[in-house]
Formats: sequence, structure tokens, C-alpha cells
Amino acid sequence: MPITELQVHSVEEADVRGGVCVVRCLGGVAHAGQVYAAGESRLALRQVEAYGRPVEFIGGGHTARVHLSGPMAALLTPGQVLTSVPAAAHTLGELEAWLAAGPPLRDEPRPQALRVLAVARMQDDRLPREVRVRWARVALAATRRRAAAEGASALETGPDLAFVRCYLIRELGAGAAGEPAALCAELLALLDLTPAEAAERGRIWRELPPARILHLRRLKGVARWLVPLRPLLAVDDPLTEAVDAWLAVRALLP
Repeated sequence: MPITELQVHSVEEADVRGGVCVVRCLGGVAHAGQVYAAGESRLALRQVEAYGRPVEFIGGGHTARVHLSGPMAALLTPGQVLTSVPAAAHTLGELEAWLAAGPPLRDEPRPQALRVLAVARMQDDRLPREVRVRWARVALAATRRRAAAEGASALETGPDLAFVRCYLIRELGAGAAGEPAALCAELLALLDLTPAEAAERGRIWRELPPARILHLRRLKGVARWLVPLRPLLAVDDPLTEAVDAWLAVRALLP
């Protein structure tokens, strides 16, 4: 995504909470929810107005009235250029504080971009273990935000969450991910068919309507994460029977 730049034409009003400015978009696309850098400070773009009414965005060469939040708004001057901040330019601490504030889903960085960034940093073995664990927590938060934005079900989101938590358990031994048995129990709870029912449908999946085939594929996507967890269960764990039953069924599913 190209970097967006806004040049301040005038500041109409401003205080420690934010302000209203007239800006010209020098390039890229400006839309509500973006974060802009003004030196070392950050400003959030909350609303864009053109021709006296709110609009979703403005492109390069266009002028608009924008509502910004952040104390730096009171220090903006005509001619100053604000630059949009891509996901990778945010520090881990900034992202953690931002997520803790429960930002609107439209705010940058968008959930998918944030998840991709966080998963990559989680897997970077050049970083200290505790930093990688913190990035994993950001990845989990971003995955949940994406699910909320897309209206995805727990069955759809389960594999993405399990991927991060399994990575923590297997690679980093992070207590923040929970115990293997607890994660197995959560995954099993998402599987809304019995292994026998899934096996019966799996044998004839080519004859099923598309919606049922998709459902079986989602079940398989969740069950896939039982594979790395199975060796981590205690021999006498009561979940082993259910886990083994689903592992036997996986090969039958589309």
C-alpha cells in the first residue's frame, strides 16, 4: 500500500485532544482510521470532509477538511507534511497500547496487516523470547479483530488462533498460550459434529452441497491443530480418546 502524505493548508481549531485542519493530499489515499506521523508524534485521522460533507476518502491532488486526534494537532503549521504510518513502522509498545485502548476496527493498522506483521515478528528467532511472546499476543489480538471485522465464526477463526498458540507452546514454551490440554479442549469444542458423523459425511463429501463441503473443510482445518498437540498430552489425559478419534477422521474430510 503506498504511503499517503497530507500537507497542512490551515488549522481551523486545535487543542490538546485534537483539531480540524484543511489539508491537501499529496499522494496515496487518505481515509478515516489512518495514523499519521508529525515528527516523533502520532495523529489519528478521524473524519474526512469534502464539499461540506463527510466522505470515505480523498486521493492525491484533492483538498479536504480533516478531523485529527492527538495533542500534536495544536502544534501543526501551514505547509507541514503529515505521513501515514504503515503497520511495520509502529513499535511493539505502541501497538500494545493501541490494542489495549480498544480502537475501532476501521483504525490502522488494519487487522490482517497487523496479523501478518505480528506473526512474522513472533517467528523471528533473532528477537528475545519475551519479545516474541509479546508479538504473539498481538497476533492473537489481530486475529480476533479480523474475525470481528469480517463477522467470522469461531470455527473459521479457530485454526488461525490455534496456529499462534501451538507455535508458542511448541517453540517458546510460553505459559501465555495455555496448556496443551486446555487448547485441545477448546478445539474439540469447536467441532460441532461427532467423529462418527464427520466420517459418515466425509465418505460421501463429493455428493454433498457446497455449504456442507465447506463446513467439513473448516472442521478439518481445526482438527489439523490437534496433530502437534497430541504428543504433548499426558498418557492418562481423558481427552486423548476424542483427539485420536478426530485424527483418524481427518483423512476422510475434503
